[in-house]
Amino acid sequence: MFFGERGVRFNPGTQKMGTWLFPLTCLLLYAVAVPPVWGANENDDALRTWKAISELSPAELTQIDLRTDTPRQAEYPYVPAEPYPFTPPYTAEEMGYRLMEFTQRPRWSCVYANLFGSISSQGSLLGQGRAVNLVAYPPPEGVAVELARKPGEEVYRQLTQQLYPPEAYTSQTLVIRYRTDQHFIKKEDMFSYSPALRRVRHQNTLHRNDRYPQMALTFDDSSGRSAWEFSWQLLGTDILFETVRFPVTRPRVTITEADGTYREVATKDLKLMGDSYEFYTPGGGVECYVVEARPRADWLPDYYASRILYWLEKRSFYPLRTETYGHDGKLIQVEVRLTKLVHTALGERGYSPFIQVYWDMAADLLTYNLRDGIRLTRWSEADALTFFSPDFMRRQWYLAPIRSYLGIDHPEEFFLRPRLELGKFPDHRSIQLSATLAERIQAQDTAGRLVFEGQTTTASPSQ
Repeated sequence: MFFGERGVRFNPGTQKMGTWLFPLTCLLLYAVAVPPVWGANENDDALRTWKAISELSPAELTQIDLRTDTPRQAEYPYVPAEPYPFTPPYTAEEMGYRLMEFTQRPRWSCVYANLFGSISSQGSLLGQGRAVNLVAYPPPEGVAVELARKPGEEVYRQLTQQLYPPEAYTSQTLVIRYRTDQHFIKKEDMFSYSPALRRVRHQNTLHRNDRYPQMALTFDDSSGRSAWEFSWQLLGTDILFETVRFPVTRPRVTITEADGTYREVATKDLKLMGDSYEFYTPGGGVECYVVEARPRADWLPDYYASRILYWLEKRSFYPLRTETYGHDGKLIQVEVRLTKLVHTALGERGYSPFIQVYWDMAADLLTYNLRDGIRLTRWSEADALTFFSPDFMRRQWYLAPIRSYLGIDHPEEFFLRPRLELGKFPDHRSIQLSATLAERIQAQDTAGRLVFEGQTTTASPSQ
């Protein structure tokens, strides 16, 4: 099937490509052609990394529970009855609850450098920013505590102190996050302080479908989703070998450690789950469960996504890859992550956000979020009341001057578009690209760096 003169449809199951402009003989040649450089043929048995449910071994099946109707809690009947964090075998729904541990911010009190920015399809850097984030959770911490809180009760507070761009310096934002349900639906209260106005303003709460200005992510992507608002299905397993992709023009980066020291590393040596992870496959892959989440109409009417697919590391359920699909069934956004173990006392729940890249495919807009120099912090009750209040922002005190050198200053340093992982789970993934975007992706992967509008004919491999 093809979609218009300039449209190209890629069928993940067959990897055939064509347009109405090509004569029939060219179409036949394409059907037997070698796959493009930007997508290996995942249906080749020698390359295939994924398995559907029907293909799992008896040993793999012992770790999963395919039931969709399981016992529920008495107080909150939308929550599984088994105590969190659950034990094997896991249902797809329980995997969704474990996924809640890993939002864009850690699930424990800490401070960290927060860097973000976007790049347009023309190669323009947009919305570059650097800040220090301070997060305070009332003890104890974690998803188990959130599940026990009553709807409307506070989950955490986060104070963001802006460092860059210069016009934003000393401006601050305070977010108060709440436990939600069908009746209490407000996720956050947000207060902002502007040094120009010298006053604190209570901001309007963002809607879950709202996209941040000049960014490829929505409010829900940033704040995290509640598992009880979705229905869950396990699609199978997969092995990921690559998520966040650095360009060849950025061979080394400097990372800030928790103790404030700096470490220079080769970008090719950054691993998906960090250096301490013990379960890499030969070749450095990470075994994942692939689950599908569908918004429940009684909880999220008119939600912007029809389905969300998650690649969850098998032990921690950390989301290394996320795909969002629109109501027409087409893939509209990809998110990929790198992580590392920070809170070792929590074991598999101690993985922290590190590098996240979002790709809005319709606009060909890329956004990154970096969490560097994460430092565990215990706020006393008095400090939490003092520092995490709207009035504190007026003082313009900077509590944790954390430096990071991971930011991006030039377009050629920007992360590549994520791989499309063509051929995987063809019955559940519809990937359709315009001819222009397909050409741009192929030129990018040939050059090893981002290629923008008008550059596809001049792109060449970089040294």
